[in-house]
Amino acid sequence: MFTGLVQGLGTISTIGSEKLQVTCLPATAATVMNGLELGDSVAVDGVCLTVAEVLPQGFIADVSGETLRRSTLGRSQHAIANLETSLRVGSKLGGHFVTGHVDGLGSLNEVVETTTAWEMTFQTLSEQAARYIVPKGSIAVNGISLTVANCAADGSWFTVAVIPHTYQQTNLQKLELGDWVNLEGDLLGKYVERFLGLQPSIAHGSGQTLDSLSPAFLAEHGYL
Repeated sequence: MFTGLVQGLGTISTIGSEKLQVTCLPATAATVMNGLELGDSVAVDGVCLTVAEVLPQGFIADVSGETLRRSTLGRSQHAIANLETSLRVGSKLGGHFVTGHVDGLGSLNEVVETTTAWEMTFQTLSEQAARYIVPKGSIAVNGISLTVANCAADGSWFTVAVIPHTYQQTNLQKLELGDWVNLEGDLLGKYVERFLGLQPSIAHGSGQTLDSLSPAFLAEHGYL
């Protein structure tokens, strides 16, 4: 589990067809490598990878064909990746819960620099990712926790406002128009979708049933 708050940047190189080597940039290596051990999880551009070998300034991870097909890790488009080690018990949760399981890809359509932020608009390239995009909801873009400022009703595009600190400390500043990014929707939305898809009543041993879980029920109890 991650928070979507990037800790550092690194470069990615392939080792054969099933391994990636991640090398931390010197400026952030100490933060990312602090306490890193074999078997730890690291989000690389929002993709959860398991450390198979620890190197002096990075690590090697195994990658599956599914991971390469679903994410940008199988496509060489930019040299710098966002890095975040897994959330530790007691750590601050400054972003939102990010699993590192990418829902799909998006592409950068527009960047507008304002006096306080960079407004970035992305096209969503998969229905699986689009379904979880809602106004003011959370979205992980290349592993970065961001808030949706505006979006299409069907989630086919969305806009986020990126503050200077986030822009300067992540690889968003390296993106060019048309570049692909990894997208992961809010975990809470996925659970709500799952519950709404269940049968309206579930029998208990006592013979009682649960109330039907519907948008009206969620609104009545303050969830919507």
